[in-house]
Amino acid sequence: MTDTTAAPLNDPKKASERVRQSLARRYAAEKRFRAYGLIAIGLAMCFIAILFFDIISKGHSAFLQSHVTLSVELTKAEVDPKGDGSVDSLRSGNYRGLVRGAFAGLFEGIEGRSERRELLEMLSGSADSQLRDYVLENPDSVGQTVDIQVKLDDDADIYFKGKTVEVETIAVNGTASPTGTTGEVRVLSTANDFGGVLSDVKGLLAERAADLEETIAGNERRIELFRERLANAGTEEARSDIESTIASLEYDIGADRERIEDLRRRIANPGNAEELTDEMPSFFVRINGGVVKATSVDNAEIAGQVILPLANQNDALRGEWEILHLPIAESDRRLTDKQVIYLWDLERRGLVEKQFNTTLFTAGDSREPEQAGIWGAVVGSFYTLVVTLLLSFPIGVMTAVYLEEFAPKNKWTDLIEVNINNLAAVPSIVFGLLGLAMFLNFFGLPRSAPVVGGLVLTLMTLPTIIIAGRAALKAVPPSIREAALGMGASRIQAMTHHVLPLAMPGMLTGTIIGMAQALGETAPLLMIGMVAFIVDIPGGFTDPATVLPVQIYIWADSPERAFVERTSAAIMVLLAFLITMNLTAVLLRKRFEKRW
Repeated sequence: MTDTTAAPLNDPKKASERVRQSLARRYAAEKRFRAYGLIAIGLAMCFIAILFFDIISKGHSAFLQSHVTLSVELTKAEVDPKGDGSVDSLRSGNYRGLVRGAFAGLFEGIEGRSERRELLEMLSGSADSQLRDYVLENPDSVGQTVDIQVKLDDDADIYFKGKTVEVETIAVNGTASPTGTTGEVRVLSTANDFGGVLSDVKGLLAERAADLEETIAGNERRIELFRERLANAGTEEARSDIESTIASLEYDIGADRERIEDLRRRIANPGNAEELTDEMPSFFVRINGGVVKATSVDNAEIAGQVILPLANQNDALRGEWEILHLPIAESDRRLTDKQVIYLWDLERRGLVEKQFNTTLFTAGDSREPEQAGIWGAVVGSFYTLVVTLLLSFPIGVMTAVYLEEFAPKNKWTDLIEVNINNLAAVPSIVFGLLGLAMFLNFFGLPRSAPVVGGLVLTLMTLPTIIIAGRAALKAVPPSIREAALGMGASRIQAMTHHVLPLAMPGMLTGTIIGMAQALGETAPLLMIGMVAFIVDIPGGFTDPATVLPVQIYIWADSPERAFVERTSAAIMVLLAFLITMNLTAVLLRKRFEKRW
């Protein structure tokens, strides 16, 4: 019988090597996991930064409003028609005429009604109200000439903020000679300074010819399709309609080809004068204190219409005159050429100043952007949240206390708990439908009122507060309850005197988070009519009102371009409220929370 030595089941060296490799893989996996987490956090921060940058870059300019300085003569006959200096008399003054007259007086040569209307359109509709308020605050100014700053229209405001069109300057080399000071004039240059303008116009003609060629090619393809349909047409009426369409397209092609030939003839003669239309960029000549809009251009001269009268017909040397250029065609912008030049002249004379837009924070909604504010929406949000807080907090806390401490543990309690958890996941618009059906149609409560909005948001917020309250109660150690009961306290006393105060920080956190969610809700409030256009500031819980998210929705849907920046500004205000509320929740939790 031979003795053999059994080999060990585990080689220590191999086992150690396997452990080392396993540790290396585990450490590598942990590093990858941490890297994935950092990447996720970095992406989230990038998206948040992009969001905030987009909102702030669009909305920061809304906190400023352009004002023009007017010198207004407050004649007693216009300001105090009754002559007794009473408040009623001062309120009924002709402030509109005074403001408009002072604004029109800033420019010479404004004679026609259309020109005057174009000029006065740049003045805010609230300018007369600003002058009236000034007189009511300073009744001693009646009979004097005062300098007052009034708002400009929203289109003028966004012009001064650089969001529409900018006036560009083209350098010149020669001496310019105007042939008049008003009306139709010509401006001649000794150095062919208008050759660059003429080249730009010729380039636009070439682009227009290319566009017409593309249009012709598209119409030819359509004709081929209609001819295929004509071959398969079953009735005489269908054939007649198709033939009519083909004839119309062939006529359009012929007309476009004639236009192309005309454009090519004009392009082939680079020195010939060209007419400027409102579909082309605009060119002006600033000379001798006035401005001339070019209507036709040559290499050495332009012909045009005087917008701002010239002081004289003297020759202007190099550096004493310049060419102004608006790259956007007049037909593609809201401001006309005359209005742009009027605004440019006001800015050049130093009569325009940007001031903090107090109206944004003190006024209600308006169809005119420069008169619109968020104060009405802020007050409506305040009333709505007050109703929500007064109802949801006590009901939510009492429900959480009952379910967690006093409710019997049976299937009915389980059913209630499951449904509360399900309600927290219900889309918010469903609560709006419930409010529409119950509070408005059944109970007959007023539409668009903060009390109804508060009731709807209470239904939406209750599950959040109940769930947070129960979690806070569960976090209190059982020893607190047992100690209170052991000292002879009843269950109610143990709860109200010991457990509830310790759970209150968590409950307050859940309440504030629920209120912040309610502040940002729009869908349920749309269903109960709080999307209405409300100008007046609500004075109570039953007055018609709107809220900040709905105000943002209304402004975002407005076609006025100036509402774009006001929409972003309102979003900034809403985000500030939400950040403040969430920060308050964190601070309260850190201040009062006790760790066990």
